[in-house]
Amino acid sequence: MTRSIFDGDIAGLGTSSGTRIVVGHWTSSPLGDFTDVMVEFADGERLLLAPSDAVREFVTATYHFDTTTITDVSYHRRGDRVGVSAGDLEVSFQIGGPTLLGRLLSVAPTSVVTAPWFCTVSDPIARVVMRGVRTRGTAGGGRREYYGARGQRSIVGATASWKGDDLGHLSPVEPPVRFGFGSTPAAPSTTQIRTTIDHR
Repeated sequence: MTRSIFDGDIAGLGTSSGTRIVVGHWTSSPLGDFTDVMVEFADGERLLLAPSDAVREFVTATYHFDTTTITDVSYHRRGDRVGVSAGDLEVSFQIGGPTLLGRLLSVAPTSVVTAPWFCTVSDPIARVVMRGVRTRGTAGGGRREYYGARGQRSIVGATASWKGDDLGHLSPVEPPVRFGFGSTPAAPSTTQIRTTIDHR
């Protein structure tokens, strides 16, 4: 069994056009420092925007997409404002204060909340409290995946465009995205997370 650990942030937001966007910004991982973007359009098409073949290969072995594109993905943060450019997608969002979950996580030991055993125990609670959210599940190819949140803050504003067309104002992530076994929370937010993947 091989264990891969990814540390970073996952931002999930919806738009009034029905497009939902998930940005993974990974500062430590087996693939180095990188950012990838998952998009589900209003018609249900699922798109991965990946910065390299290695990232695409790893991500598509874990999640499901209708289309994948290799493109430059840039992530810029200044204070609480984040800007992401990925091919034909442009996203900018404003990070707000800690959510209730974020405040609870801030007093919990990181070694506990990111441990696979804790993710297993908390999964039934997450399913009930946050529609679509899972903290553990099967990730394809015999893989097991665990999401250990270390903190969470709300997203209070966002703009996004696809091929130059405005995607509308910030909205909940509804319906839940369908890339893997779980979605980001419905309320737009960015979560500090450790993702652990066990695979043979």
